[in-house]
Parts: sequence; C-alpha cells; structure tokens
Amino acid sequence: MADPVRKADRAYTYSDYQNWSDDERWELIDGVAWNMRAAPSRLHQKLSMNLLMHIGPFLAGKDCEVYHAPFDVLLPDLPGQPEEDVITVVQPDISVICDPEKLTSKGCTGAPDLLVEILSPHTAKKDMDIKFHLYERHGVREYWLIDPGNRFIHAHLLNNEGKYPEEPAIYLPGSCLASAVLTGLEIELNRIFLP
Repeated sequence: MADPVRKADRAYTYSDYQNWSDDERWELIDGVAWNMRAAPSRLHQKLSMNLLMHIGPFLAGKDCEVYHAPFDVLLPDLPGQPEEDVITVVQPDISVICDPEKLTSKGCTGAPDLLVEILSPHTAKKDMDIKFHLYERHGVREYWLIDPGNRFIHAHLLNNEGKYPEEPAIYLPGSCLASAVLTGLEIELNRIFLP
C-alpha cells in the first residue's frame, strides 16, 4: 500500500513544487514529495515561538537571520544547479542563515547554519532519520531536534569530517543549551519547555 503522505510515482523538482496548490504544504526530499499534513499542534507552535523569542533578539544587529516555517530551503545537489531542477526543498521549523548570498526572494538556497525541527507523531521518523542524513549530507552545521512530549533537545554538530557524531548532545529542562554555531547564544530550557 502506498504511503498516504508521499507522492512516489515519479521524481519531482522545485518546478513541480511551485505549481502545487497553496492549500497544501509539501516538502521535496531527493525528488520524493512529502505532504506536511495538518497544521502543527498548539504545543509545537508554542515551542517554536519560545525559541524564536530567544534567537531573534540575540541576532539583532548580527549578520545572521532567523526564519520560521513555512520558509523554503532549497538544497541543490550541484553548485550552480538551476533552481527549477532542484529536487530537495524543505520547510524546517526554524532556519538560521548567516550567509546573505543564500537568501532569495523565495527563501534560502543552500545549507542554513542552524536548523530546528520540532517532532510530531507524523514527522518524527522523517526528522530523526531522513532529514538527519539529508542535513548532514548538505552541510548544515548545527541541527536541533526537539521532542515536545519527552521534553528534550538533541543537538547535532557537524564535525571536521562533515558528519554528525553518533551521540548527540542531549539537553533536558533545567539545563542550558549553548549553540556552537551562534557563539554566545544560550537558552535555558525551562524557558522553552514552559508548563
């Protein structure tokens, strides 16, 4: 039986993606279209806003910019690849881009410096496995996975070999998450995982 959240009948490109209805949200990962399904939960949105309220002010006056979903991040397989031929377009919950050359009128082309995904029952496997390897392959320097139900954050930092270590840094409520990429950004998790 076909997976109801994917269009797997053929490989799709950004050109196809741009022509789909605005009534649905999709992501393309290596040419496979993934339906984003229903709107995120209230808890998901609250966590996202709590993070944005810490990251946004920290970046004021700095070169980096923060964006939240829906925000298209195109990950070309080849340098200079025409936009319409790109087969990977994702919408991370939070994206931080420090290279203004990557920003376009439509979003971002190339790997952001920091990406955040907030797990939900419909996206957990994709975020923890497929996107983990995708972001590693494309050189996303720091990747945070937030588990709202279990109240922890996995922080993956790209090493010198271009890989995320097998064991991520794990942050629980009561601890302080310090970004390795955004030097000086420290977030007390009790202020993120509010009751």
